[in-house]
Amino acid sequence: MIMPLFGGYKASKLKPQLKMAVTRLQIAANKKSALMKQQIRDIARLLAEDPPKEEKARIKAEGLIRDDYMVEAYEILQLNCELLSERIQLITHMKECPPDLVESISTVIWASSIVDIPELIEIRKQFRYKFGKTFEEEAIMNVGGIINERVAEKLSVQPPSAYLVQTYLEKIADEHEVDWKPERPLKADEIAEPMSAPSGYSVPVGGGSGLNPSTYVQDGGASAPPASPPIGNIPEAPRNGGSTASTVSTMSSTKQPSAYVPVLPTPTVNANVMPSKMDDIEEEVDIFVPGNPKTVAGSDDLEIDIGGNSNNGEGGESESASRDRTQSAGENPQSSSNAGGSSIDDSYDDLAARFAQLQR
Repeated sequence: MIMPLFGGYKASKLKPQLKMAVTRLQIAANKKSALMKQQIRDIARLLAEDPPKEEKARIKAEGLIRDDYMVEAYEILQLNCELLSERIQLITHMKECPPDLVESISTVIWASSIVDIPELIEIRKQFRYKFGKTFEEEAIMNVGGIINERVAEKLSVQPPSAYLVQTYLEKIADEHEVDWKPERPLKADEIAEPMSAPSGYSVPVGGGSGLNPSTYVQDGGASAPPASPPIGNIPEAPRNGGSTASTVSTMSSTKQPSAYVPVLPTPTVNANVMPSKMDDIEEEVDIFVPGNPKTVAGSDDLEIDIGGNSNNGEGGESESASRDRTQSAGENPQSSSNAGGSSIDDSYDDLAARFAQLQR
């Protein structure tokens, strides 16, 4: 084996890198575990919504499973690095890779190009200097399946199965006490296959405006959207100038679908707003018009003058003249009543005409 001019295998450099890799893998695993707790809460919130955002929760659950796989791989790589660190003396004194360490060394070399751990890159270089480039290439290509199967599975680019995704969702809903059941159960041929592409069945209609036409109100209760009336029930228009009476009667006798009204927010009324002036003058002003006065039979001791003067002597008439006039009126009551009535009617007509002019 030809050693490089400006480098080579150094046990004093390999062991510290293995120790640092263990610490780095532990930090990365703790960070992903903290992020996974937040992802679990987000998935539970999506399943608790009404309606549940199931498709989005499935996508997040797939990412959660991948992070879970990554944490498992980190822990297995930690064990391999700790083992190699403890057997650094054996590796240094052996010209060929020890058989019991082939899987551990090959797994670390293979994972160095997948996980974001810079110390693994330097460890890979040291093993290449020690066991040659051919050994490195066989480890990267996994010739003969020499790497750890579990690490290869957890760091694979293949998505998880749909059954595993649904199992994660059910477990999350159970832990957070969310009443959720899958809207579309998995078929037999979909259990082992990856999750299908989202079709949008969990996306609500009219979610941006909040006016969801899928919910209507009829007689105070929610119901499904109305179906359009059949074409055959619509009467044809009259031809050749026919009468529309039969058409109207046909349309009235045809059973029409119930009217559905979408739920809309009721406008609020501001109590501080003063009413407009037009509202004050819209009310019609009632003007009282007195009725036609009638003479009372047998009222001899009281007499009303149309001009506004009573028989109390204010007009300068003597009591004797008043008695004479009263007696003359008693002698001919029919003529006196007719004369007074015509005078009162004329005055009432004049007063009614003036009120009519005021109203106009």
